[in-house]
Amino acid sequence: MSSQFGSSYSRQIPERLIKCLNKNGVRYEIVHEPLDPSASTRQFLSNPGFIETAVVRSKKQRLLAVAPAGHRIDLKKFARLVGEPVRFETEDEFKWLFPDCALGAIPPFGNLYGLATWVDESLANAGHIVFFAGTLIDAVRLAYSAYVEIVRPNTGTFLGQRTP
Repeated sequence: MSSQFGSSYSRQIPERLIKCLNKNGVRYEIVHEPLDPSASTRQFLSNPGFIETAVVRSKKQRLLAVAPAGHRIDLKKFARLVGEPVRFETEDEFKWLFPDCALGAIPPFGNLYGLATWVDESLANAGHIVFFAGTLIDAVRLAYSAYVEIVRPNTGTFLGQRTP
């Protein structure tokens, strides 16, 4: 099996994500094959509302950082928010935490994986967010207010420059 997938990754949206959304009674839309083959991946990911996740290590704690796609996370700003030095974890360090997800497609629900979630406050005015749903061919579109209600993330400013 390819190294971009967790050990038991099944190429399906994680059951825990669907159960969480349904249990909370929120409206959401599943978008299959969200990447238009005629468009570049970078162009798609830079669309407003599309978000990405990163696993950040703070001493012995892992945190899930959520930011608009196409932006870098500024680790100095993030460290000030959490009050201690931080670094990005490598895929090999965290892939075991997300056995039902493709790497690069981890949904922004740290609560489902035992991680505190931090969201950049630039998303606060977003009507909807779109994120990979554990696979590289499925995305979920969800009202940002519903996301916050379910995940109850910490918020702060930690964006760096847009990626080229």
